[in-house]
Amino acid sequence: MANIHDHRFSVVFGLLGNILSFLVYLAPLPTFYRIFKKKSTEGFQSIPYSVALFSAMLLLYYAFLRKQDGVMLITINSIGCLIESMYLLFYMVYATKSARIYTTKLLIFFNIGALGLIILLTLVFSKGSHRVTIVGWISAVFSVCVFAAPLTIIRLVIRTKSVEYMPFTLSFFLTLCAVTWFLYGFSLRDYYIATPNILGFSFGITQMILYLLYRNSGRRELIIVAGDQSKSQEQSDNIGLQMSTENQPQEAAAIGVLLGGMISSNSQIVPTELNV
Repeated sequence: MANIHDHRFSVVFGLLGNILSFLVYLAPLPTFYRIFKKKSTEGFQSIPYSVALFSAMLLLYYAFLRKQDGVMLITINSIGCLIESMYLLFYMVYATKSARIYTTKLLIFFNIGALGLIILLTLVFSKGSHRVTIVGWISAVFSVCVFAAPLTIIRLVIRTKSVEYMPFTLSFFLTLCAVTWFLYGFSLRDYYIATPNILGFSFGITQMILYLLYRNSGRRELIIVAGDQSKSQEQSDNIGLQMSTENQPQEAAAIGVLLGGMISSNSQIVPTELNV
């Protein structure tokens, strides 16, 4: 009888997790194509990408501490660091001065301050398996916090009775990604990876159920109060900007799924067809 804890299963689940996570990492490409066309970041924020980069670096540190069975985590999170760095660099090119300053502060806080402090404290005050345990718990807790991001998009769907900003395909693949990384962690008995993905799987199923419930409800109609034409146009622009910004909980959701191996995270990342 096949044993799920056999090393061959962890290799299979790890490879599948790498492939799925890589595809999820590519999900923001349409968003950045829109930014390139508009030569502006508009209402988009850099927080999801800053958090994703921090998460990938934290998971890299955890994977290197594991030494054994850490190859799958090292590969996907190395790729994640590269991709997220490119996203952030591209964002900084077209962002406003205030947005660039804010993004720089985020990078300093997460990737220099928080990550540096974690590495320093664990290297100084812990050793061996105890250090792996501490970093594993930190990664798991952070993953759980990020996995709460879908609550925002779920609330938006329930409030508007529209799935316009929650594509079924993305929700499906993020759920599949969470399942894969859960099985990977479970097969290795690495519950710092497996446990957070239970939450990711639950949120993914919830999103797909909501999609089936509200898919025929139609798009929410935006009614602009009568007034002069310029005022109406300004209101319309503000609503459009608000809607594009509301899409970004999807990005954080993807960060959460990738954090399972985790990462991403992960990384749901909003494809731009939702923003057009």
